[in-house]
Amino acid sequence: MARYVFITGGVVSSLGKGLASAALGALLQARGFSVRLRKLDPYLNVDPGTMSPFEHGEVFVTDDGAETDLDLGHYERFTGVAARQTDSVSSGRIYSTVLEKERRGDYLGKTIQVIPHVTNEIKEFLSIGEDEVDFMLCEIGGTVGDIEGLPFFEAIRQFSQDRPRGQSIFMHLTLLPYIAASGELKTKPTQHSVKELRSIGIAPDILVCRSEGPIPQKERDKLALFCNVRPDSVIAAQDLRTIYDAPLAYHREGLDQAVLDAFQISPAPKPDLRIWEDVSDRINNAEGEVKVAIVGKYTQLEDAYKSIAEALTHGGMANRVRVKVEWVDAELFDTEDPAPHLEGFHAILVPGGFGERGTEGKIKAAEFARTRKVPYLGICLGMQMAVIEAARHCAGLETAGSEEFDHEAGKKRFEPVVYHLKEWVQGNAKVSRKVDDNKGGTMRLGAYDAVLTDGSRVADVYGTTAIDERHRHRYEVDIKYRDKLEKAGLRFSGMSPDGRLPEIVEWTDHPWFIGVQFHPELKSKPFEPHPLFRDFVRAAKDMSRLV
Repeated sequence: MARYVFITGGVVSSLGKGLASAALGALLQARGFSVRLRKLDPYLNVDPGTMSPFEHGEVFVTDDGAETDLDLGHYERFTGVAARQTDSVSSGRIYSTVLEKERRGDYLGKTIQVIPHVTNEIKEFLSIGEDEVDFMLCEIGGTVGDIEGLPFFEAIRQFSQDRPRGQSIFMHLTLLPYIAASGELKTKPTQHSVKELRSIGIAPDILVCRSEGPIPQKERDKLALFCNVRPDSVIAAQDLRTIYDAPLAYHREGLDQAVLDAFQISPAPKPDLRIWEDVSDRINNAEGEVKVAIVGKYTQLEDAYKSIAEALTHGGMANRVRVKVEWVDAELFDTEDPAPHLEGFHAILVPGGFGERGTEGKIKAAEFARTRKVPYLGICLGMQMAVIEAARHCAGLETAGSEEFDHEAGKKRFEPVVYHLKEWVQGNAKVSRKVDDNKGGTMRLGAYDAVLTDGSRVADVYGTTAIDERHRHRYEVDIKYRDKLEKAGLRFSGMSPDGRLPEIVEWTDHPWFIGVQFHPELKSKPFEPHPLFRDFVRAAKDMSRLV
């Protein structure tokens, strides 16, 4: 049966609970333990799938088709453990499940209340797969004191009491602000946060304290005394040059040892940190730099493209170069020449997105990359824009566009080279969708197989002709335009196994121009960079030598 570590946060949000959880998972793995990480989010959306990226940042997609919080991306990148639908839950999903059971009569006419019915549902979620791993790390979203988070805090309190003594511990992440005027590091916010946590029946075993610099011993002792934790369980979490230094930094601070001590695991297995030492060396000792433009529509919030930014970093590590990413708003050149905005970059990446805003700029970015022979990677919508650009300027389809944009405008303006995906095969079952279906969870989601053309660039990049990648889209390139586009030189080098859905396109006369319908960034890791990003950055590195 798994040991549980519940990770909570206080004082302010965005302190890095997800990163701390992921780093702890990596450290426990380095000591030979198996881990699984989970995220419990207090918001009332069933999942983040229908949220604007400006609201929530990136939506991370699992192999089994769950749309989840971006922290699950951190979990996967640091541990290599593929996340599942059962690793993410929100208040909305919990309440939906409870109300469905009430409608069916499962509660036998009882009055439905937060305690015990909602908290019991949360506890059932926590116990899924508890016999599969040594440690279950569960992060609670938000901060202690948030009214919407109270059912989750009550549930983990009950859960720890239901289990045998010593099977659950609590790790609390807080902020130690530095007041420059007085030259002091203040512990009072952390003390108040722990007081709030203790008032609902949870006493932290470990304090992780975010700070700009080292925490003096006097402040550590003060925190230990007033927060009722052991002095060696006060862990400093200082600002780092890169998130990939976090496992080594937390190990130096003794986080993994504090966790094992709290569970009374002795003697503790010695950690093997060679993977993370190599990762740190590659990222901190780069031998060059490449400039990559990400041409998107959510560029004001970098978390909207979190996995893409990290996958580019991984590609840089594989090539021993630092990838300097610049965010370029596609709307800047919807009606202008893109050259002033894109010249000087060694590669261009156009990511996914929804809606028509900024798409003309993305089409121009694809044209710029094609005609100037600049390495180009189009992901999801970025592939579709590359296909529309090829159709308009190389295949004689001057009104080529997407059915998505006509649907938004309420009238037909384009020849739909990209159409609404109404039917596809998932496993052995046929899936059908309508344009006016509910938005949540209705896309082509999760891992699907693809067959690559032997001898194509992508087959060479992957080193195989059979792959599976994660998808998140409801519009697809229409296969009926394949012959015209291939005559123009745009090769359909990856297809679904039934040959009906285009997965990858590439220009045959270009140094490196690939568009993919899936999201390769979701499977990239620092110790295992995704092949497409590894080779994309290599192409950018080659371009930097020519410029």
